[in-house]
Amino acid sequence: MKTNKDHGIGHRTSSTPPRKKNFCFGCGRDNAAGMRLKFTLDETGKQFVCHFRLGKRYTGPPGFCHGGVIATILDEAMAKLNRLFDAPAPTSRMTVEYLHPVPLNRPLEVWSKNISKRGRRLTHSAEIRNEKGTVLARGRGIFVIIDHKHVFRSAR
Repeated sequence: MKTNKDHGIGHRTSSTPPRKKNFCFGCGRDNAAGMRLKFTLDETGKQFVCHFRLGKRYTGPPGFCHGGVIATILDEAMAKLNRLFDAPAPTSRMTVEYLHPVPLNRPLEVWSKNISKRGRRLTHSAEIRNEKGTVLARGRGIFVIIDHKHVFRSAR
């Protein structure tokens, strides 16, 4: 029979804490039905980028992405910027400009950058571009820094 020392069932032997589950629809790797977008910080350390393709399940008009999915991607990209401020800041307001149809099954990228910080108010922008660099959709969002200990107290 195994003991705790022998990596017994149900006991962690590693000194690293268990990874928190991430069920976010946009970026959560634990959400089987989600988009699983993977963002990285660019070389300047000021913008996030994600390279992706959209499959048939995201169809709006035939051959193109649904507008709500486009808004989700832009919101997700902008929300990543809150990490640069080490602060939880949910979306307060967001606008989207749909400039060109976003095609399915083609290489795409989304870029996000911070525009300003005023007190607890963060203003971010994001763009979805095709492989030629053409901006297909653009978003601008207001994110408000919150005290996560106070807001998420009941979720524990």
